[in-house]
Amino acid sequence: MAGTTPSNGSPGVPGTPRVLRAMNDRAALDLLAAHGPLTRTRIGELTGLSKPTTSQLLSRLESAGLVRTTGRQSGRPGPNAVLYEIDPGAGSVAALSADPTGLTALVADITGREVGRFRIEADAIAEDVRHRTAQLVAEAVDGALAQAGLGHDDLRATVIGTPGAIDPHDGRLRYAPHLPGWHSRTLRAELAEVLGTPVTIENDVNLAAIAEQYEGAAQDHDDFVLAWLDEGVGAAIVLGGTLLRGATGGAGEIGYMPVPGAPLLRGPESTPGSYRGGFESLVSGSVVRRRAGGKPLADALADPAVRDELAGHIATALAAVVAVVDPELVVLSGQVPQAGGEELRLRVEAELTGLALPRPLLRISELDGDPILTGALRTALTQARDTLFDTA
Repeated sequence: MAGTTPSNGSPGVPGTPRVLRAMNDRAALDLLAAHGPLTRTRIGELTGLSKPTTSQLLSRLESAGLVRTTGRQSGRPGPNAVLYEIDPGAGSVAALSADPTGLTALVADITGREVGRFRIEADAIAEDVRHRTAQLVAEAVDGALAQAGLGHDDLRATVIGTPGAIDPHDGRLRYAPHLPGWHSRTLRAELAEVLGTPVTIENDVNLAAIAEQYEGAAQDHDDFVLAWLDEGVGAAIVLGGTLLRGATGGAGEIGYMPVPGAPLLRGPESTPGSYRGGFESLVSGSVVRRRAGGKPLADALADPAVRDELAGHIATALAAVVAVVDPELVVLSGQVPQAGGEELRLRVEAELTGLALPRPLLRISELDGDPILTGALRTALTQARDTLFDTA
């Protein structure tokens, strides 16, 4: 990327100095975002740019408010070199996770450092929620912004994780009848208006899969399935490094999947808050606790009989998914696998053997914190950087 091609200098034309400068700028900014503070020399080595070009680049990015100096590198022979980093004041993002009992909002600067967090408790099936969803989102974001000492003008992107999926054809949230306040066709526009920033609504399990791609068990895998076993049940399918969404956004909604031992679920959208059948009726956290007489999940799954029965149900459902998708890896995530731990994983692995010819790796997520928020944050940062880091 260090060279330039003679041209008439027209902006936006491949090969022009302006486009090549923008490409070099983006490469340097991506390196700083990924590695943290770097010296001018190191940036030049990693990008292949000459010293004068790297100096011009850094001066340009400093003037644009995208890069700043942050001390000097010590402990090496010769003069201490100046360190450069992404200027955290260049912009901020918001990430939210919606669940049946409320909303959690996180605000981070453009480097990914969390600067504010706020939680609002709100029963998703309350009568008035459908009329005030946008207000609740704004309240949660405002609370996180207040902690950070920031305002709406500082936000460059907002990503919200929610059960279900947005249908690309009509903009409605599907596969989440227990969240009535989120089903408006105009919800994204309403949210963008109250927040003053572009808003993306993404399936929560898809976001958990993005978190696994970025810093979890799936970092080295382009083809994997994340099975989310919690109070809700679903899956994210990643093929060739890309999320599979399906025609209506419902790819991976395995909670509704018919499996042996589960009543057939018919008309889920007409029964808000009630799951009468399907895979979810056998393996959700509340079901496991109920079968163990109300014990906490960890205690319930310490019982070999409960654990073995659950493992059989999980393996049967995974066998169907594996037979169709043939992933390299299956990641078990959510509170049920976390409570069951390695004993549950080993049992599922044993039950899965022979049910499907492919033999994917089977791992339990080891991510700290909320993977849905982590995935929402990574997605928001990608969107914001694509805008802020485009110096063309």
